[in-house]
Amino acid sequence: MGTSNWSSITEFIIVGFPTLRSFHALLFTLLLLIYLFAIFGNMVIFTTIRSDARFHTPMYFFISSLAFLEIWYTAATIPKMLSNLLHKTKSISFTGCLLQTYFFHSLGATECYLLTAMAYDRYFAICNSLRYSAIMTPKICTHLAAGCWICGFMCPVIEVILVSKLPFCDSNEIQHIFCDFPPLLSLACTDTTINVLVDFIVNAFIILVTFLFIVVSYIKIIKAILKIRTAEGRKKAFSTCAAHLIVVLLFFGSIIFMYVRLKTSYSLDYDRAFAVIYAVVTPLINPIIYSLRNKEILNAIKRKIPQKGLINSSPEGKEIIE
Repeated sequence: MGTSNWSSITEFIIVGFPTLRSFHALLFTLLLLIYLFAIFGNMVIFTTIRSDARFHTPMYFFISSLAFLEIWYTAATIPKMLSNLLHKTKSISFTGCLLQTYFFHSLGATECYLLTAMAYDRYFAICNSLRYSAIMTPKICTHLAAGCWICGFMCPVIEVILVSKLPFCDSNEIQHIFCDFPPLLSLACTDTTINVLVDFIVNAFIILVTFLFIVVSYIKIIKAILKIRTAEGRKKAFSTCAAHLIVVLLFFGSIIFMYVRLKTSYSLDYDRAFAVIYAVVTPLINPIIYSLRNKEILNAIKRKIPQKGLINSSPEGKEIIE
């Protein structure tokens, strides 16, 4: 595809996992099961919360919004990854590559903002419980969620435009498991300092600012929880935050390593490993975390399953503090 001169590349080859070629059938089966479980799990959480009036509260509204987001987040990369595992020619068009990169980053940015909004909700629920209902009204929650989506889809626009104007030559092989900014920049046959700097600024703003906001919120939350006199009260307060905190640490821990840096690439194997964590593993475990750690959601799901004497659900006490 490449020549010694600059050429107009019309497609890229996604290398994927070159050291695991003999295991592609196993990888395809495993990835397909993960994808189906992630879609099914998040869909169950979304429909359960939206169809049950008992869950029409700010905390559950944001959990359902996150579940809805994860459905599309996985759809941005995993179907193409599955297709590549089945075909020897793992090609993607230039336009398709840019679109995949855009949607992956816009949905990822939306998740950063949404996780921040959830921390904001928990802060008011625990630290300002008397005014919580007046502050976190359905209108405010809707505006917060809409703002997360709008800001998320606006963030990667300038990065995509800059990449689309780069000349590519010599090689069209993307050393990654899907299209992304760092591997694309490494293929450009011109200086990409501006692109790397813009990527760093945008990603630092999205990731570090939102993560810092979440950390500050949880410092205040923990201080407020420690002032609760009863052990049972402290346990209930922690339980409303635990699932969200686990998701935050896993998601932000992997994307900070991958995107907040002033180099186009580090170890390719490390990049692939961290990409699997934030693109595949996190959407998979989110429904597990939120359903297993939240007895109300778990019992609501059980009630929707035909009992036939096999499942005996008993109502549990609420875990939300308002």
